[in-house]
Parts: sequence; C-alpha cells; structure tokens
Amino acid sequence: MNLTYAATARSLSKSGETPIVFVVDSDAAVRESLELLSRAAGFRVRTAASAEEFLASPRVTAPCCLVMDLRLPGLSGLELQQRVSDRTEMPVIFMSAHVDIQATVQAMKAGALEFLIKPSVGDVLMHAIRHAVERSQAQLRQLTQVHALQQRYESLSRRERQVMNLVVRGRLNKQVGGELGISEITVKAHRGKLMRKMQAGSLAELVHMAANIRPGVS
Repeated sequence: MNLTYAATARSLSKSGETPIVFVVDSDAAVRESLELLSRAAGFRVRTAASAEEFLASPRVTAPCCLVMDLRLPGLSGLELQQRVSDRTEMPVIFMSAHVDIQATVQAMKAGALEFLIKPSVGDVLMHAIRHAVERSQAQLRQLTQVHALQQRYESLSRRERQVMNLVVRGRLNKQVGGELGISEITVKAHRGKLMRKMQAGSLAELVHMAANIRPGVS
C-alpha cells in the first residue's frame, strides 16, 4: 500500500511543495512510528512533543495536515486546535488511546477531519492523511485565487470601486450615476475599465467575485 500512497503524495506535490504531515504527540515511539509511516508514503514530516513546541515553529504555506494526540502535556489537543483554527489550509486529525465522546463531538464541531482511536491501522491513518492533504491543497488554491482577486480589486481607483459596489447590488448605470453624481456615460466608462481590471467576463462573474473580496474603503 505504501507504493500507492507514495504515488499519491507525488501527484499531490506536482504543483508545488511536497505535502507536510505535522505530528504532535508526547509519546516518542508514536512520533517515530508516524514519521516512518508518513515518510514511506512520500510525505515530509515534522514532529513535536507538545502543543507549545509546535506553536513555536514558524507557520508554513504548503499542503499539510496536523495529526495530534487528544491528551498533550500543557495545552491539550483541543486547545491546540482552537489556537490554529485560522489555519484553514491545515486540516486536523485527532488520535486518542481513549474513547471520549464529548471530546470527539467538540473536536468535530470545531472542524476536525477525523478522530481515530490508537493504535490505528496504518492504511486507515494514511487514508485520512491523504484526504486531509487533498483538502489542504484545495484550500490553498482557493486562498491563492482570493488573494489574486483582492489584488485586482485593490488596483481599482476609488471611483471604480464605488461603481463596482453599486453595480453588483443591481443598480442600473443611470441609478449609479444618480447616486454618485456623475453622468451615465462616465459610469459606463468606469464600468468598462473595472470589468477589464477585474478580468470579469460578465456581470454575474463580477457579482461572484465581489462575494469573495474585502471591500475596504470605497
């Protein structure tokens, strides 16, 4: 099975860096086992014995996932999950030697991808990791697209932003002109420029773009 997962890891990394599996567990034997298993499958691995050790490392921008024990010294696994909740590109997989229904429900509600019971079968864990990395890649692609979209929006002039914000709300050119105190011809000119800058082929596409950007000051 390792050959299958290694091929998957290579395919996942074709467009960028090799995916990283972060392992946080206080048991050195568990860390070593997960590291060997993940490396054999073609992934990079970074391990930590505690949440604090993990948090002390710099954040990376690469396809990744976090595999961690529920019970950790210092900050618990659930507390670490909360601390990294903004890292949407890093799906979380929990592992625990004990069945804890309340903790499982809390972890899943907070967005955990899987909650596995130790010792997990290698194929089960690697399937979860593969799924997590695929989700991470999708999220990174989305973040890249949103960033590019935001940059295009920020390239608009103040007036072009004002026109765009009104147009995507369904205002007609004449209505936009009335609200901004400019002629309909001027509105059309601004509209044409902003459509080109935003690389929008239609009004529907522009409306979709507007839903994914932070308007800021207009």
